[in-house]
Amino acid sequence: MPRPHLALNLFWRTFALLALLLAGGVLAWQQTFKVLEAEPRALESAQQLAGLVNLSRVALSDSDSINRVAVLSSLARSETVQVRVAEAHDRWQPYDATGFAKQLAAELRGRLGPDTVVARSVNGAPGLWVRFSIGDDAYWLQTSARPLSITSSGNSWWLLIALIATVLGSAAITRLINQPLRDLSLAAHRIREGEYDSVLDESTRTSEIRDVNMGFNRMARELAKMEEDRTVMLAGISHDLRTPLARLRLEAEMSVPDEQARQFMAQDIDQLDAIIHKFMDYARPSELQLQPLLLGELVDRAAQGFRDPEQIRIHSSVAADLKVWADDTELGRVLLNLFENARRYGRTPEAAASVEVTAGLSGTWVCLLVRDFGPGVPLDKLAKLTTPFFRGDAARTAANGAGLGLAIVEKSVQRLGGQLEIGNADGGGLFALIKLQKAS
Repeated sequence: MPRPHLALNLFWRTFALLALLLAGGVLAWQQTFKVLEAEPRALESAQQLAGLVNLSRVALSDSDSINRVAVLSSLARSETVQVRVAEAHDRWQPYDATGFAKQLAAELRGRLGPDTVVARSVNGAPGLWVRFSIGDDAYWLQTSARPLSITSSGNSWWLLIALIATVLGSAAITRLINQPLRDLSLAAHRIREGEYDSVLDESTRTSEIRDVNMGFNRMARELAKMEEDRTVMLAGISHDLRTPLARLRLEAEMSVPDEQARQFMAQDIDQLDAIIHKFMDYARPSELQLQPLLLGELVDRAAQGFRDPEQIRIHSSVAADLKVWADDTELGRVLLNLFENARRYGRTPEAAASVEVTAGLSGTWVCLLVRDFGPGVPLDKLAKLTTPFFRGDAARTAANGAGLGLAIVEKSVQRLGGQLEIGNADGGGLFALIKLQKAS
């Protein structure tokens, strides 16, 4: 089944959704507060500006023409509020460009009269300008617009703290939510590796998680019992079959006068005994003690069991000082099954099977490559090679085994904490690539 191009684990997906939700909530509340603050701020600002305009109007109205000039001169020197005479050629821009500005301008017109003009710049000078009239004369009152505007700059520190708290809170909540699922995933992985003693916490307060953990523990106990029963059954069957096979072999050698028939019967009995031995290897429990081992010595030792050059020739070029974390017996079983598979299926009637064994480093892994030069396997059957009791008869020569050799190899490599890849080699033949942890 193809994997999606963009895959996120559950933690990051939940974290992203929670962070997006909470950050959106923070921004929405900040915008809501800003909108709710606009109307009372506009009323307050309009009241202050209207008071300044009325005060200026009273001061100018009660002065004669000479004193009015003095009053205007005094107001022009003020840093916060200035009053100047409005000219007919003045150019101004309307102030009501935002929602807050529209509310402020409307409130000022309601307090000062409909002919009041509110501008944000006059003759290129920015500010908040209010034009009012005294008789036939018109005046501009100028003040700074910054204290009267609604911005988020003053609250940026609060917004930043809220967003940081949102991210940290989302991470903590996501970790808390996903921890039981992570524990379940790790326990399922251990079950897949054959560790049936994995136990999940059944005392958690979350009822759904508690029910799942209890069901998983029951399943693990049932699988452990089934595995134990299967091992005992296969061991009993193998033991019970080997006794009559030994008697058959003895009786065939003593009572069959035909030498050829006696030889064929002995070969059939040996094949049955080898199949029983495969059953025992496949059903063997996975209790291993990994230790640093010299890979070259293990390969040479396994190759010594195949001494007939007419059936198989093994060429090894593994460095003498290359070490891996492995179990001596288990890794030896892997090599023996690979060599036996090559001997059985990689040779032809005219030539012996040729096997090349090489090894190299890839980061913290040691890559062991075992390759033969036989006919290979069709692509549609490659994925089934490690299935118990599957034999690619159509692809390789006479398949008379139990179909457990490569299944045992895969299971043993998993026990060793390694990885197995099987495929057709360039130029013909089958290769098995085994990755094991490098030991110093």
